[in-house]
Amino acid sequence: MDLEKKLKDHRKNIKIIPNEQKVSDTIRKSMEVYCLVEQERLLTYWGFLWEQFCLIRKRWWLSQFLILVLLWAVLPSIQVEHLLERILGVAASLFIILIIPELWKNKTYQSMEIEAASYYSLRQIYAARMLLFGVVDIVLITLFCISAAVTAGVLFSQLLVQFLFPMTVTTAICFGILCSKYSIGETAVIMMCIAWNAIWLVVILNEKIYTAITFPLWVTFIGIAFIFLVFTIYRTLHGCSNYWEVKSNEIGLR
Repeated sequence: MDLEKKLKDHRKNIKIIPNEQKVSDTIRKSMEVYCLVEQERLLTYWGFLWEQFCLIRKRWWLSQFLILVLLWAVLPSIQVEHLLERILGVAASLFIILIIPELWKNKTYQSMEIEAASYYSLRQIYAARMLLFGVVDIVLITLFCISAAVTAGVLFSQLLVQFLFPMTVTTAICFGILCSKYSIGETAVIMMCIAWNAIWLVVILNEKIYTAITFPLWVTFIGIAFIFLVFTIYRTLHGCSNYWEVKSNEIGLR
């Protein structure tokens, strides 16, 4: 007991005065060692791109591929031009709608704050997803257009107007809403794409309107739609970290 009492008295009498310079040096060296170790394990951008590729659910690409295969299979049997225009317009919208669940994934699972805390920024995450979807979709559409032109005898001008134009406008709608500061769900986006598809069907089924628009004018429309698409993608990449897609304690974060 006397020994324990002496130890307690000894601890009370000891006063440790920390050396602030030594503490600062220890913290600085610890941070340097930590950063050095983490840098050795850091993903390269190609490694990050591969990780994003693995995270994307391949069923959406498979669904897009099946839509194009089914469309290519039925094209030779379509004799009525109006029916061909309808099918191409609807297929183009469906083709793009299938990318919505994957691009809205962080909103659906409320993971935007987690992504914002990662080494790679939200801009890089969005850019990686868009790049991967863009590369795969360009390959799929190129194969479809070549196959349709060779085997089904569909003119390139028809594919340009009836498939690529509604597809470009639908994509612009999706990205325009994605980069909006307002929280809009997937269902609303899909409904807007369907509404655009209905407007497009009204235009192509009206013979007076359709024949009044010449091919150069169609190309101009497609160019305008493409420019707007580039603008919406640019705005998405540069504005994605200026707002939150989720809510905390029912308070919208901006």
